[in-house]
Amino acid sequence: MNTSIAALKRSKSNLDTLIGELSKVAEPQKQKNSYADDRFWKPELDKTGNGYAVLRFLPAVKDEDLPWARLWSHAFQGPGGWFIENSLTTLNKKDPVSESNSLLWNSGVEADKDIARKRKRKLSYIANVLIVSDSKHPENEGQIKLFKFGKKIFDKITEAMKPEFEDENPINPFDFWEGANFKLKIRKVDGFWNYDKSEFDSSSAIADNDESIEEIWNKQFPLKPFLAPENFKSYDELKAKLDKVLTGSGNSGTAEDVAIPPVTEAVAPVVQETVDTSSPVDDDSDETLDYFSKLAEEDA
Repeated sequence: MNTSIAALKRSKSNLDTLIGELSKVAEPQKQKNSYADDRFWKPELDKTGNGYAVLRFLPAVKDEDLPWARLWSHAFQGPGGWFIENSLTTLNKKDPVSESNSLLWNSGVEADKDIARKRKRKLSYIANVLIVSDSKHPENEGQIKLFKFGKKIFDKITEAMKPEFEDENPINPFDFWEGANFKLKIRKVDGFWNYDKSEFDSSSAIADNDESIEEIWNKQFPLKPFLAPENFKSYDELKAKLDKVLTGSGNSGTAEDVAIPPVTEAVAPVVQETVDTSSPVDDDSDETLDYFSKLAEEDA
């Protein structure tokens, strides 16, 4: 057996390691945005407003520790236009929007809290997936893609790894041999995509032999590049843009007019926004793009 796939097979019982990482995910953390990138797969709804696909989450690529990247960004409109940027909190650095939100939230003025809510961070994750079934686009089936998703889907992953009840066996959804297909089920609820009915299937190997598994592994995309410094503006650049957006000196437009910056990743707890724990200054929404669309519709 090839040494690299043999090493991967020996390490397939790393569920405890991933569970350890879940404690970090439970804390306020990170996000991203993306250009049109054909490496990414996106689900689509049918005419009834429902969506269905079957995915298989894949393990970490060679020389990387985690099978996901965790990311933060901000997206809101002010008098001077749109602010759609990766957040430096992703990199454990101070971010001018987060600092502004903290001041607003702690001012004691309810109107300030409303502003902070509108400017809250957007959380998302990126992982490699095998497209098992995609009835809207069957040409995607069998392909390795990047999949961007939010906390609701990540909660499904967490529940699979750390089940609540004694009769449920924990699984590592990212494991080639003992993982499970993910049945992505989407409904429209109050105008937003809802994933509550999504679920993991029973455990099964992703392929019949190790040669096929290694072929899948070799086609995966690295996630660490999403943390590259060039995907982030500096603090001063973000502060200048924030001031421009908030003072009205910029050019207003729609969300579609704004170039969404590349994706990035996050790891450990960031410099905290010093707010009350009940402060909704972080957004767990799975559909950041849906959020952008709704804002743009309000401009129409």
